[in-house]
Amino acid sequence: MYINIFGSTGIIGTKSLEIINKYFPLLKIDMLLASENAIKLINQANVIKPKVICLKNTKKLNYYKNKVNPVIKIIDYKDLSNYLRNNKSRASILSISGNSALEYLEDILINTKNLGLVNKECIVSCGHLFKKLLKKHKVNIFPLDSEHFSIYNLDNQKINSFKNFNKIYLTASGGPLLNYNKKRINNIKFSEVIKHPKWKMGYKNSIDSSTLANKCLELIEAMYLFQVSMKNLDIIIHPEALIHSIIEYNNSTSIFNYFFNDMSIPILNFMKYITNNKLKKIEKFKLNKNFNLNFIEVNKNQFPIYEIFKNIDYNSPQQIIKFNAANQYATELFKKNMIKYIHMPKIIEKSISYELKASINSIGSIINYEKEFNRIMIQNNEKF
Repeated sequence: MYINIFGSTGIIGTKSLEIINKYFPLLKIDMLLASENAIKLINQANVIKPKVICLKNTKKLNYYKNKVNPVIKIIDYKDLSNYLRNNKSRASILSISGNSALEYLEDILINTKNLGLVNKECIVSCGHLFKKLLKKHKVNIFPLDSEHFSIYNLDNQKINSFKNFNKIYLTASGGPLLNYNKKRINNIKFSEVIKHPKWKMGYKNSIDSSTLANKCLELIEAMYLFQVSMKNLDIIIHPEALIHSIIEYNNSTSIFNYFFNDMSIPILNFMKYITNNKLKKIEKFKLNKNFNLNFIEVNKNQFPIYEIFKNIDYNSPQQIIKFNAANQYATELFKKNMIKYIHMPKIIEKSISYELKASINSIGSIINYEKEFNRIMIQNNEKF
C-alpha cells in the first residue's frame, strides 16, 4: 500500500514519516513533495526510498540532485500534475500550509482514495466546490487538524453527534500572546509570535493562532466539511489545549472532545484507518487524571481579526476567499518586517473592501481570482 506526503519536510510531514516508520512498516511511500527544503527532502528520500520526490523550487533540487539515491526518481514540479493523474495512491497527506496547494489539489483528488487533510486554506478557498469535487473523484476526507479530527471522530462513532445540537465550539489556545498587555503587543517581534505555548507549528499557523485568524479559517473549514451553518459554530479560548471541540445539545448537555495536544494522535488514527491496523493505545497518551480546564470567552479588543471575520458574508465564497488571501498577505508582510503586528487587522479589513467580480466556479478560476486579488492588495500597499 502506497501513500504520498505533500509537505514532507514540515512538522506534520516529518511526524507522519516517523509514525509510518515506527508503527506501519508495511505502508510504503510513493511520493515525497516539499516546497523549499531540498537538503531535508533528500535526506528523507535516501532513508525512506520513495518512488519519486518533487520540490517546488526545482532549481534548488537540481543543484543537489547528485546526492539523491539513483533508485529514486526526481520529477520536475511542472510535471507534478501529469504524474499524479497517471499514478494512483491509496492515501495522501496534504500538509503544506497556505493557498499554494490549490495548484495541485484536484490532481491529488484524482490520484488518491483517502486524503488526510491539514491544509485549511485550500478548503476555505474552494469549500463551495468541495463536496462536488469529492463526489466526482470518489475521495474520502480524513481531517487531521485537531479540532476537525475530534468532531469527525465523534461523528464516526455513530452516536448521532449532529442530531439535535445547538452549537459546536472549536477551542483556541489563545496563542503565545494571550496574557500580553497592549503595550507589549504594540512592539512584539516575529520571533516572539511564532513561539506557540502548546503546539509545534510553522510560522503561518503560529501567527494565525495569535490573532485567532487560524480559528476563523477553521470555522469556515468546519462549515464546509460538516455542512453546518455558521450560526451553529463558535470559538472559545481554552489555554490548556486538551479539549478540542465541544458539542452543545438542545437538552442542555455537552460533549467535550479530549485528547493530548499532539498531532501524532490524528495522524495515527488516519494511518489505522487506511491500513485497517488494530494498533493498541499508546502509553504516552494515557488519560491524565490531574488537570485543570479553563474556558474564556473571546475578547474582541484582544482579537480584532475575529471581529472583522464575524462581519463577512459567509454565504459569499468571494468574501471568504478575500479574508483568507488578505490574512495570508498581512502575515507575510509582518514576517518580512514590513509592518507591525498590530497593523495586520487594518490591512485585512481594508483589503476585504476591495471589489473584485470574477468567476470562481472551478479551482483554476479560484487560483486566478486570488492572483488578481493579491495584485490589487500589492498595488494598494503604499496606502497602509
